[in-house]
Amino acid sequence: MRLALRLAGRGVGYTSPNPMVGAVVVRNGQVVGKGYHRKAGTPHAEIHALQEAGSQAQGATLYVTLEPCNHQGRTPPCSEAILRSDVARVVVGCSDPNPRVSGGGADYLRSQGILVEEGILEDKCFRLNEPFIKHVTTGSPLVVAKAAASLDGKIASHLGDSRWISNERSRRFVHRLRHAVDAILVGVGTVISDDPSLTARLPGKKGNNPLRIILDTHLRIPPESRVVSQANEVPTLIASGPEPYQKRKSALEARGVEILSLPLARGRVSLSALVEHLGNRDITSLLVEGGAEVHGAFFYDNLVDKVYLFFAPKIIGGSSAVPVVGGIGAASVADALPLRDLKLRRFDDDIMVEGYLQESALFSVGLEKAS
Repeated sequence: MRLALRLAGRGVGYTSPNPMVGAVVVRNGQVVGKGYHRKAGTPHAEIHALQEAGSQAQGATLYVTLEPCNHQGRTPPCSEAILRSDVARVVVGCSDPNPRVSGGGADYLRSQGILVEEGILEDKCFRLNEPFIKHVTTGSPLVVAKAAASLDGKIASHLGDSRWISNERSRRFVHRLRHAVDAILVGVGTVISDDPSLTARLPGKKGNNPLRIILDTHLRIPPESRVVSQANEVPTLIASGPEPYQKRKSALEARGVEILSLPLARGRVSLSALVEHLGNRDITSLLVEGGAEVHGAFFYDNLVDKVYLFFAPKIIGGSSAVPVVGGIGAASVADALPLRDLKLRRFDDDIMVEGYLQESALFSVGLEKAS
């Protein structure tokens, strides 16, 4: 199963809205077939592994990180291919929580006389596909908040300078995060102050650039900004308010930018409406990179599932410096949003904190038992 997990990881950034899945066929203690899901609409991991195993699959054991599908989608059901291969046993990492799938793959295989075992390395198999699981069970994307801060919790000085708080190794990890997600979001203030590209730049290979989303209620985005000038090369969406701003809207659309008009909440673009829209268009994961007011709004609306916070060994100081999370904040410490399942990782002198919001919907669909 560990080999199947490693294989599944090769699909990161390419399989959405499908899950990442790895499969291994073992006969007489020897691996005779391996495979992973490479891209949505292409054969699933089990098919690749069984094809590689060929006749050696007969009487063998198939290890697969996610319960085999038992329905006709863009590809035929894997359960039927497993039956045709004559494997004797199937070992499943975690079950498929998709409520729209008619008939469980594991139950169907059992009914056909195949020995099926479930829950092997279940926690790792579950966490591998958090975006897929959140999306198929709730209709909404996994929302991940990311920020780089000084030890005193500042993401920029009182003059707005933020380059660079985190070190190069931390920034390389962030580019891997961007490669892995479907969409990345910042506020227009970040575009005006930093002019980021918001692309995934991976050493030695071409990264998968996510959909770039800019929150810009009044379409203030500079037309010469990188996200606008690159819009014909990298998909770019501006979430604006309901006001027409027709001249600015038409000029941006002519540059290749998609404009999405949404209702307002507290005078700004409704984040709930935006998240619902993204879920409806099969965006399974959203990386929120800020700034402070954007983070504050996402946390205020209880939309965040997971955080990646990078802390650099620096003190910026100053009551006017920019915090990680803006907005009004909690009224008391007792009202603070709790995190759980924390992990710490070092990138040279930087420390990254990874954790989940206590109220994340992930805990109602399986992360609880994977903790």
